[in-house]
Amino acid sequence: MTAPAHRTPAPPTSTPLPSPADTALPAGLTVELAAGTHRSEDGRLLLGGSPLRLLRLPAPAARLLDGGRLTVTVPASGALARRLLDAGIANPRPAPVPVNNTTVVIPVKDRADQLDRLLAVLRADLPTSPLPALAVDDGSTDPAGLARVARAHGAEILPHPRNLGPAAARNTGLRHARTPYVAFCDSDVVPEPRWLAALLAQFTDPAVALATPRVVALPVAEPGLLDRYEEKRSPLDMGAGEGPVVLHEAGRRLRYVPTARVGHRHRTDLRGWLAHRAAYGTGAADLTLRHPGQVPPLYAAPWLLAACALLLRGRPGSAAVAAAVAAAVAAALTAVTAVRVARRMPDADHPPRAGALLSLAALRHPAPLAPRDGRRHGEPPCAVPADHRGRRRGAGGPPPLRHLARPPPARGDPRLDDLAYGWGVWQGAARRGTTAPLRPRLALRLVSRWTAGGRP
Repeated sequence: MTAPAHRTPAPPTSTPLPSPADTALPAGLTVELAAGTHRSEDGRLLLGGSPLRLLRLPAPAARLLDGGRLTVTVPASGALARRLLDAGIANPRPAPVPVNNTTVVIPVKDRADQLDRLLAVLRADLPTSPLPALAVDDGSTDPAGLARVARAHGAEILPHPRNLGPAAARNTGLRHARTPYVAFCDSDVVPEPRWLAALLAQFTDPAVALATPRVVALPVAEPGLLDRYEEKRSPLDMGAGEGPVVLHEAGRRLRYVPTARVGHRHRTDLRGWLAHRAAYGTGAADLTLRHPGQVPPLYAAPWLLAACALLLRGRPGSAAVAAAVAAAVAAALTAVTAVRVARRMPDADHPPRAGALLSLAALRHPAPLAPRDGRRHGEPPCAVPADHRGRRRGAGGPPPLRHLARPPPARGDPRLDDLAYGWGVWQGAARRGTTAPLRPRLALRLVSRWTAGGRP
C-alpha cells in the first residue's frame, strides 16, 4: 500500500484524518468508463458501479462523455469526473509520474531471509533502487541478524523493544519518514516491476489518501492442493477489476490498482492456513466498533433477501408445491421492484425492460453471496447448510478436501476457510462483547439509490 506521509512525527495517540482541503481534479486528468458500465442510447443514463447504481446526467454532461472518456479541462468537466469516480462508474487514467519522494516502510519480525529477499528486489529494480527504506524490527529474537541484512542493502533499522504488532510497526515507520509518500511492504512480499509507479500516479487526485496493489500468489515449483486453492481463492487477491475501495469518513478516497502487483507466499500448511483464516475473522469486531455500520456481514434490501431465501427454499428436490409457491413469491417481489424502478426512469430507452434488468441484476448479485456470508458469520456454532441434493445436514466436521480444489459450490456446501473465518468472527465478537459483526444491514432505500439523479 502507498499513502502520503506526514512530514513531522505523528503524536503517540491517534488523531482523526483531516478532510482534504480541495477535492477538485486537476486539468489534464482523464477518466474512462469502467468495464461493464452501460449507457442509454442518448448517453444520459449510466448503469454501473459497485454497489450497482443508475446515474442520470444532463445533456451537456452526457456530451462530455462521448467515446466513454473525459479529460478534465474546466470546473464542469472536473465535477462530472469526480462524480463518476466516486460512484465507481469510471476509473482514472493519470499520466505517468516519476518514482521518487517515497520511503519504503517494512514491518518485520524474525524474517531475516525474507527481508533480504525483499530489499534485494527493491534495490535491483531501477525505479525503487535509490529510495530510502525503513525496516521496523518489531521485537525480533535475533535483532542483530535483521540489522546485518538491513545494512547490506542500505536500509535503516528502527527497533521496537517488544512486539507491538505490524500496525504499530507501520506507524513507527510513518513517523520517521521524511518524504511526501510512504509505501508499506510486508517482509513476505515480492513486488513486480513498475508496481510503485502505478500506485503513485493515483495521487494525481488530491482526494486520494491510499492506493493498494493486487496481491498475487508467488509461483511454486510443485504446487500442492492448498497452493492451487490459494492461487484461485486467496482473500488477499481482490481480482483484476480496479475501482474505489471505500469512501473514508473524512472524505478521503482509496483506490485499488490491480496493474500494480506484488507476489506473496501464501500459507499452505493446513494448520497455519486455518489459523490465519480465523485471525482474519477476529478483526471483524474491531472494524465494526471503529467504523459503526460501515462493514456489515451482509448489506442488501429486504426484498432481495426475501427473494433469495424463497429461491433457495424452492430449489429442485423440495416439495413441488412449496417450490412453486416460493418461486412465484420471489418473482412477484422482483416484479414489484422492477415496476418501481421503471417509474423512476421514464427517460430510459425502454423503461420496463430497464427496470426488469436492473432488478434481476440486483437479485443476481446477492443470491450466491448470501448463503456464503451467512456461513462465514454464523456457521461455527449452529450451521446446517444444504447440500446439492436439497437435504439438510449438520456441519459437525470438515468437508472433504476435494472441496478446497474447486470454486465455491453454488448451493451451500461448507468450506474450511469459511468455517475458520466464521469461527474467528465469533471469537472476536465474544472478546469485544459485541454482536455488531454478526448483524446484517438492510438497505431500506435501495431503489432511490439506484436511480440517483441531480446535476454534477
